[in-house]
Amino acid sequence: MTVESGVTVKDLSHALGVPMPELIKILMGLGQMRTATQSLSDEEVEVIGVELEREITIKHAAEEELEPTEYDDSDEDLVPRPPVVTIMGHVDHGKTTLLDAIRETSVVDTEAGGITQHIGAYQAEVDGRRITFLDTPGHEAFTAMRARGAKITDVAVLVVAADDGVMPQTKESISHARAAQVPIVVAVNKMDMPDANVDRVKSELAAEGLQPEDWGGTTQFSAVSAKQKENLGDLLAKILLVADAELDLRANASAEASGVVIESRLDVGRGPVATVLVHRGTLRVGDAAVAGDASGKVRALYDYRGEKVKEAGPGDPVEILGFDRPPTAGEFVRVVEHERQAKHLANVRAERLRREQFAQRPRRRVSLETLHDDLQAGEVQDLNIVLKGDVQGSVEALLGELQKIQDAEVRVNVIHTGVGGITENDVNLASASDALVVGFNVRPSGEARQLAEREGVDIRTYRVIYQLTEDIQKALVGLLSPVQTEETLGEAQVRALFRVSRLGTIAGCMVTSGLMRRGAQVRVVRDGTVVYETSISQLKRFKDDAREVSDGFECGILLEGFNDVKEGDVLEAYETRQIERTELGETPVPTASTTDDA
Repeated sequence: MTVESGVTVKDLSHALGVPMPELIKILMGLGQMRTATQSLSDEEVEVIGVELEREITIKHAAEEELEPTEYDDSDEDLVPRPPVVTIMGHVDHGKTTLLDAIRETSVVDTEAGGITQHIGAYQAEVDGRRITFLDTPGHEAFTAMRARGAKITDVAVLVVAADDGVMPQTKESISHARAAQVPIVVAVNKMDMPDANVDRVKSELAAEGLQPEDWGGTTQFSAVSAKQKENLGDLLAKILLVADAELDLRANASAEASGVVIESRLDVGRGPVATVLVHRGTLRVGDAAVAGDASGKVRALYDYRGEKVKEAGPGDPVEILGFDRPPTAGEFVRVVEHERQAKHLANVRAERLRREQFAQRPRRRVSLETLHDDLQAGEVQDLNIVLKGDVQGSVEALLGELQKIQDAEVRVNVIHTGVGGITENDVNLASASDALVVGFNVRPSGEARQLAEREGVDIRTYRVIYQLTEDIQKALVGLLSPVQTEETLGEAQVRALFRVSRLGTIAGCMVTSGLMRRGAQVRVVRDGTVVYETSISQLKRFKDDAREVSDGFECGILLEGFNDVKEGDVLEAYETRQIERTELGETPVPTASTTDDA
């Protein structure tokens, strides 16, 4: 028999036809006290099944709402659609640069460390035909996102550097593409490098089962230089050749629209924004849509260039405004009859997810610094984490990486995930669950930071995902090394803007806590999300230069290299220092005095 994950004792009793007291007795034998309306974890349901000698299959919410693999459409309803192409390969082999060259915009410079942190969808035109490109992240920490990219694609372009050859992530990408059963086109990149060797790449890939066509195989190879924008036409032509020869890329454009969420985020001023790849039908402004536990009415559609459109057909990537929350990346999206139905379906799914979450009961808290000592004492621990990120794809990738960290005596347990800045609710949840709050590319609000200090909740923020996993792994083996600590100097709120032709935009600010210091590093925080990091170039009190301005005073601030500051922005000034730790459980003490912003 099949039951839903997070099933209550009462519902399981009805499904099994077994009295509730008997189930409660089994749970008491395990040391677990449960009432009739409490959710059961998967492990508890499995133990009950073993005790009663019944085979129970547990169905999770993630297994529902999957897009059908086939539709019953007549041939006359089917129209050609653009092929969807995923760029895959090893880190630093030029995937984003190649995509950048094709669509002639710049993405690499905006990414932390030159690594693509998010998934984007774009289109290119070749001889009047369109190709939809998905840009999947390049670092190995994004395995889950890259796997998702392969599942929703028609053709995989495997980028291999001509001067580097096949690397571990190259093989990993091949495995993802084969698991998704999509044809592979190989782009041998960096042909402008002096030590480029195409034959070496072909030989290494032939060993992986990708036999070049000119060697008697079936795999299309194209030697390109993304940096010099050479031979890109040949690559695009071979993508279309493979799509035409091996795939029947047609879809019913007149059916109710459906597709998949590529990415989602909370956008300042626009609310939840979801990037959706339409698979079937035509999505129009005014449609009611549901994606997992998110629903809404499509208020606006934007194409990959950021231009407003009225509709999007099969194979088109489009940004949707109108969801009540950012839907989970990878969710199946479909249009329903009206908004009330969409909201009902989303509420049903949300209730399922809540039951599953309640079934995962956290135990007592452990921090990264005390984790090693607790292990040495022989205590089995859960490291509970509340995880927040700037976009859904990053949260999903980080969640996948954290779930990979395993140890005989400790388990990483993510009790909540979300998109947007770290709020007081996140801190309250962490306090109640003895958890660590982790933020990726987001910052806590001033209220959340002060609450965390009062409650003793540890908040850690990161810009690159694998740094977090390294911290936890080091803690597990007692390898925490001297770290760069950050001391917040203070915060100031932008109240007015003054534009000076020879200088740029000067922000008229009120220092709301701590102090602002000339030359200090500063983050520009807009609605809980970091939009830029720079330093304070000039600091003035009225017309006079000032070294620092304290809490409660007004000042003028000129940011180094950033003029897009807006009224309402929060400027967070901070300093970083290298702090040596003498023992693992020790809390780093600053070597110089700073002002507390609490």
